[in-house]
Amino acid sequence: MKFAVGYQQMEDGSPFSSIVKDYLPSIGEVYFAWSGSPSGRPVLGGQTGKPDWSSQNILEGELQEFRKLGVKLDLLFNANCYGERAVSCGLENEVVSIIGHLGSIGCLPDIVTTTSLMIARTVRKHFPGMETRASVNMRLGTIQAMGYVTDLFDSFYLQRDLQRNLEYVGKMHKWCSENGKKLCILANSGCLRFCPGQVFHDNLVAHSREAGEMENIKDWNPHVCWNLYKNPKNFVEVLKSTWIRPEDLHRYEGVVDTVKLATRQHSHPRMVIAAYAARSFRGNLLDLLEPGFSPAFFPNYIDNTAFPEDWAKQTSPCTGDCGGCSYCDRVLKQVLKSYQPDRID
Repeated sequence: MKFAVGYQQMEDGSPFSSIVKDYLPSIGEVYFAWSGSPSGRPVLGGQTGKPDWSSQNILEGELQEFRKLGVKLDLLFNANCYGERAVSCGLENEVVSIIGHLGSIGCLPDIVTTTSLMIARTVRKHFPGMETRASVNMRLGTIQAMGYVTDLFDSFYLQRDLQRNLEYVGKMHKWCSENGKKLCILANSGCLRFCPGQVFHDNLVAHSREAGEMENIKDWNPHVCWNLYKNPKNFVEVLKSTWIRPEDLHRYEGVVDTVKLATRQHSHPRMVIAAYAARSFRGNLLDLLEPGFSPAFFPNYIDNTAFPEDWAKQTSPCTGDCGGCSYCDRVLKQVLKSYQPDRID
């Protein structure tokens, strides 16, 4: 079971490849978006619509380093919306051109992860043999759904809302294995389970560059989660989300092929990778998540070492019907701690 980690250009100027090198052989893949291209996160370079050549040069150099390390390259075309270009020849040509350019510098992607059926079809047509992967943003959570697009994809990210149910994950993996497919999960998502704002948010991110140029509504946060956690009464919802603790990741050995760690926007990607590689973390669980909600919970935090031993077992069969269950409420009382200011004698 290998990790797929998300590339970012570090604020301190240090190479992301140095982190990857330090945690080989745990890391099997690095996923990245092309400069100026919409994806599941804000655009890398070219936020103003103008090419950022310095950003692209850095990216290309880092990709070459990853290739030397023997790590697979996963190119993202996983924006939730491509607007009027969604089935256009122009977008097809762009995808083919980007992949071709990467090949010319010795960095032909091993994998293309996408939300777009058209892009999956394009990769299949022009680059036979290249792995196509269904993005977690497609929310594929049933064998039936995966079966509908089995001709387009070689691997699938499981709908994260269902991934704590280990028995169900096992069934999905069995189907994938029998059909020559791979099953992947996202371990450290901070998103709410079955979030009603996910499609709205994903569309907003896909158009982040254009949205940033608008005169937008002030004093309103468009994200369900950040608004929810303004009220401490809702803190328990973070326990009902989709993340998997580093300590519980061993349960997925043999039923998952790749574990994605969200690090493209994380302020401390090394910390995240180190925790999951070690299968242990002593600190604020919120600091591992993307998005992380440490500022919303402050001065409170979630003590990752305080979880009960039966946490994973108890939450695995959870259906989300909390009416007759108070388990997460009890656990919250155990793990929610407050930072204590230094005493002044």
